[in-house]
Amino acid sequence: MNDSIRLKKATYHLWTFTTSKLISSFGAQVYSFAISFYILQMTGSATSFAANLICNILPRTLAAPFAGYIVDKYSRKKIVITAQITTTLAIAGLLAVCLNWGLSLTAIYITSCILSLTSMFTGVAFSSSITGLVDEERIQKAMSLNQMSISFAAIGSPAIGGLLYGAVSMPTFLILYMAASSTAVILESTMNFRLFSNRESAEAVEVKESMWQSIKAGITYLKKQQLLMTIIWISLLVNFLFGAYQVGYSFILIEKLKIASQHFGFTEGAFAVGMLLLSIYFSVGKEVKYPLLVSKRGIIGMGAIMAAIVLPLLMKMPYGYILAYYIVLQLGLGAMMTITNTPIMVIMQKQIDDQFKGRVFSILETMAMALMPLGMVLYGFMYDVFPAQWVMVVSAVLFVGVTLVLARPSVIRMLHPELSAGKGLKAGKVPSSI
Repeated sequence: MNDSIRLKKATYHLWTFTTSKLISSFGAQVYSFAISFYILQMTGSATSFAANLICNILPRTLAAPFAGYIVDKYSRKKIVITAQITTTLAIAGLLAVCLNWGLSLTAIYITSCILSLTSMFTGVAFSSSITGLVDEERIQKAMSLNQMSISFAAIGSPAIGGLLYGAVSMPTFLILYMAASSTAVILESTMNFRLFSNRESAEAVEVKESMWQSIKAGITYLKKQQLLMTIIWISLLVNFLFGAYQVGYSFILIEKLKIASQHFGFTEGAFAVGMLLLSIYFSVGKEVKYPLLVSKRGIIGMGAIMAAIVLPLLMKMPYGYILAYYIVLQLGLGAMMTITNTPIMVIMQKQIDDQFKGRVFSILETMAMALMPLGMVLYGFMYDVFPAQWVMVVSAVLFVGVTLVLARPSVIRMLHPELSAGKGLKAGKVPSSI
């Protein structure tokens, strides 16, 4: 295949990948919104809500190392399509339960576990295939378009979910998700996951090894990557502390402040708008020069916004002001999250060898999420027992503190030695890298 044809195919991949993500993400988020509201309104308990979050996290955390081995060993295209079909079947099973016996927490938790596994396989396979789907010059564009598609879905789905919740039945939400998932399968089946990949030549010389040897080889490779090891340690603790937001935000707005479902959907949509705006910037802008430094700024911004979430609990505000306040905060949080994630993902795509990508991305996911289930249990309990404002503020302070220690200037200079020359980070002067 000549270069011009491959570039045309890569352009097709960019838009097909983006469209597939948009459709599947839209269905997933409408479903997630409806289920979250259903659980909170049915039980009124942060613990029950946190239990569903655990079902979304724990299975993928436990299975991620094995998924990495499978993704590196077998066809990534087949893995993506199989996982997406399984998602469709899982929702069909929940729909059957809902129509015949009524929706129960047990059925919801089981479905969440299955969806957690399928989304993890899809995510690891797609993350490992970006450099095979598009040319190197458009990797940041691909990552940004991926984020944009998720953001577009997140903008529309909470608003639509909030408007539909209570107006239509739960089976309607499930049917929407099934239709979206089925459409994604059709689009993904048209893509060539090895268009730019050197994986075939690597496989030709690869010695046969067991699953455990393969996973061990991935860990050994990862240990040699200083930037990746730093990211792991930051992710491990920051994701644990971010559980305060994941459990607390919905609990504070729905249970404490009694925000209506439609208005809660608008705040969730604002989060997606923030992500979208920064994703557009990254899709057309130059590649970030100092990714860890930029991500550090984003994490500190996220911590500040976490602390600010509790203000309406500490002072009386009119309902309209509260709604506007949370829309602004969520807009900022979405922007900060994109600033945190996109630069790191681009540099990882370029630095990790293609034959190790599945294992490395799965190990990163495992480590990043290892403490999250514990965080969900802990914060679910704490929000039911202690004042929500103090739980959130203390967690936000720790969130920022961990980042300042683990991504201190000496660590950033070690990973970006060019900052040590000239102005760099000396005397507290930080170069602009966005």
